[in-house]
Amino acid sequence: MTEKEKMLHGEWYDANFDKLLLEEIRKAKLLCYDFNMAKPGSVEQQSALEKLLGTELPEGVTVQAPVYFDYGEYTHFGKGTFVNHGCYFMDGGTIHIGENVFIGPFCGFYTATHPINFTDRNKGFEKALPIKIGDNCWFGANVSVMQGVTIGAGCVIAAGSVVTKNVPENCLVAGVPATIKKRINQ
Repeated sequence: MTEKEKMLHGEWYDANFDKLLLEEIRKAKLLCYDFNMAKPGSVEQQSALEKLLGTELPEGVTVQAPVYFDYGEYTHFGKGTFVNHGCYFMDGGTIHIGENVFIGPFCGFYTATHPINFTDRNKGFEKALPIKIGDNCWFGANVSVMQGVTIGAGCVIAAGSVVTKNVPENCLVAGVPATIKKRINQ
């Protein structure tokens, strides 16, 4: 398997020295720059984001600059999703965001993890696990969602939370690490 194939299959891969992955990251950074520096709401800004994501945006998706992606093409937004300023999508593993999701400013979605052993970590090894967000969720400012996490539909994630474990549908979670504070009656 190539390093990219390993990455997409959730296996340990060379994240720091593989030429193909480094080139894909470089291209994504340039497209992020184009998006972030374009006039807000312009055709140029929309075009840069669609090139970065590798697809047309679903209806009603709004992404505020600045925004950052490692690859772009592995992040998928559902209809009506809103992404506020300063968000980061570390999308070596796929990130699937449902419909009508509100993402507050400076949120991060981190699919990558590294070996605890520094010898392997220094070799550039990384593992990327997918993140899945259900429909109708709301993320307060400065939320971090960690690798491999699934958040069910209808959840509210309080500002500053660090989500390290799966969250069932219709829950309010808060804290570091985030824990369920109450069930939401929808």
